[in-house]
Amino acid sequence: MNTEKVAIYIVDWLKTYAVNAGMDGFVVGVSGGIDSAVTSTLCAMTGMRTLCVEMPIHQAASQVTRAQEHITQLKKRFANVTDARVDLTPVFEEFKKQVPQGQKDPNLDLSLANTRARLRMSTLYYFAGLHRYLVAGTGNKVEDFGVGFYTKYGDGGVDLSPIADLMKSEVYKIGEFVKVPNSIMKATPTDGLFGDSRSDEDQIGASYDELEWAMKMKDEGKIPQDFIGREKVVLEIFLKLNRANQHKMIPIPVCEIPSTL
Repeated sequence: MNTEKVAIYIVDWLKTYAVNAGMDGFVVGVSGGIDSAVTSTLCAMTGMRTLCVEMPIHQAASQVTRAQEHITQLKKRFANVTDARVDLTPVFEEFKKQVPQGQKDPNLDLSLANTRARLRMSTLYYFAGLHRYLVAGTGNKVEDFGVGFYTKYGDGGVDLSPIADLMKSEVYKIGEFVKVPNSIMKATPTDGLFGDSRSDEDQIGASYDELEWAMKMKDEGKIPQDFIGREKVVLEIFLKLNRANQHKMIPIPVCEIPSTL
């Protein structure tokens, strides 16, 4: 991959799409992670208005610091960048008061985590509606089309996905090229949806490098029985998640009524 050419291509693609859509810019949720940092920088590089929105919900201090560091340096580099901060913690807490919660329900934590992502999606579209902006997605190829590691109608609810054809390793290469802060480049990837220190790897059971390998093996028609040890385990994890999350990756099924009825 020619990193410079790919970055320029994405920037041109973003600008062309926005102009053709008759929109005035982009809004990006900035979390302090590599994907949102790269996406917001590429949007800024279009020269169009780019709004970076920080939306903490019981966020770890380190994530908040990285997000603020990124936004600060981006505003210094690009005059077209603005920012907003919406503390969604009280909104989330009020939501929890209004819905039934079975303390022994094994799905409670995940359901609440996904609720955080959906509150953020609604917030981004609030700003998008105010300013005629497009919501730029921050998902990479492994997350969006490999293991489905995102929230349906949460961080998956976007207008366009500029880095969704890039592997995680490629996102880091773009990040280095567009000068994403070193603190973000070195940070352990996490979705930050559970209010604790668990990483993406803790949740998935495999690192992004391993998942990239597994995604390639699947494309080559390999099966777990072709491997032993850790490689077999990783491919099993990948295939399991890929099957389970197909509902996120394919278009919403439509019940088409036969003309004969």
